[in-house]
Amino acid sequence: MWDPQRYLAFGDHRSRPFFDLLTRVTATRPRRVVDLGCGPGHLTVALGQRWPDAIIEALDSSPDMVAAARERGIDARLGAVQDWRSTADTDVVVCNAVLQWVPGHPALIAEWSRGLPTGGWLAIQVPGNFDAPSHQSIRQVAARAEWRELLRGVAVPQPGAVLDPAGYAEVLAASCDVVDAWEATYLQRLTGGDPVLDWVTGTALRPVRGVLDDAQWREFTAQLAPILRSAYPRRPDGVTWLPFRRVFAVAQRR
Repeated sequence: MWDPQRYLAFGDHRSRPFFDLLTRVTATRPRRVVDLGCGPGHLTVALGQRWPDAIIEALDSSPDMVAAARERGIDARLGAVQDWRSTADTDVVVCNAVLQWVPGHPALIAEWSRGLPTGGWLAIQVPGNFDAPSHQSIRQVAARAEWRELLRGVAVPQPGAVLDPAGYAEVLAASCDVVDAWEATYLQRLTGGDPVLDWVTGTALRPVRGVLDDAQWREFTAQLAPILRSAYPRRPDGVTWLPFRRVFAVAQRR
């Protein structure tokens, strides 16, 4: 289950890639702007502010996230991105930090890009840190004997969950005339006793938390925390630096 408050605990850190993504979308007066996987709606609000004359469409697969978005005045609806279909007036499609949860999503991106109207834009961003120590540590603990059966079939982050920029460019170039793909590593400045654990609890560990009861969750995180502290040591000034790679792709159909 997604926890909007937990997710927003690092709102500024998580928001920057979204705005960096949108800088490459130069649509002027789109008719409809779609936010696929809108989360709690705090970034969907920015879409409405940038394009005030557009119809803003938002959906998310989490009832809690949809409820949080609606509290912000977003007319969000419950739905999976796999089930979304474009309409003739959909001029901008944004999918931010969602597709890493969708197996086989390159085929979905190809379908979305083919459905764009002339001049339409598709912008995606995914985390590219599945080989990072944070995710290696999660897999290490999840593979231990006491967790292996409990977590069988749970979506523990795996290498290869996303493509590199060239991979997304290749997918999008099949149907779009303009393609821009890149990656960036953000050095996140975190503080607190176990800041990296707090960070991954809001995202990568969400499926694990969903199947463990409170006692099991406390034990799992107790095993994971010292590994993360070792991988990401706290500096004397109390700061922990977390490198976080992101992969971006923007395409326009002309």
